[in-house]
Amino acid sequence: MKLTDILTRECIRVPIQATDKVGAIQELVDLLAERHALQDRDAVLAAVLERENTASTGIGQGLAVPHGKSKGCSELVMALGKPSPPMDFESKDGKPVEIIALLASPPDKTGPHIQALARISRLMLMDSFREELSNAKDASDVWNAICAHEG
Repeated sequence: MKLTDILTRECIRVPIQATDKVGAIQELVDLLAERHALQDRDAVLAAVLERENTASTGIGQGLAVPHGKSKGCSELVMALGKPSPPMDFESKDGKPVEIIALLASPPDKTGPHIQALARISRLMLMDSFREELSNAKDASDVWNAICAHEG
């Protein structure tokens, strides 16, 4: 699986307007809803926030991957945002988040959901990829970095 299979350039927002974790999640869910990627925006938002309340999805190295499973979407969908300045996401390493990759999938699509989480994590292990995202000025820069590193 490639992230470009589930992410479109239109579902990338640089910078996001939100200044806190809940606001950022809501903004990215709204972005998916605006792009008609969701059947029930409120159900998806509730699922992602419920998952976030169990433990922060700020996994470290400037990345947060809020995610949830909901009948509010019919397939795996993704939105990506870059806060400016980086925001507190209660990350495991205590560092602020520069990239927020939100995933939502139907409850019966666990495999693709896990594959996407793994793909994002693998890309973020690459110093060159993290640097390109850190320097990204707009959605096109983020999109181009993803395309270049996915091969």
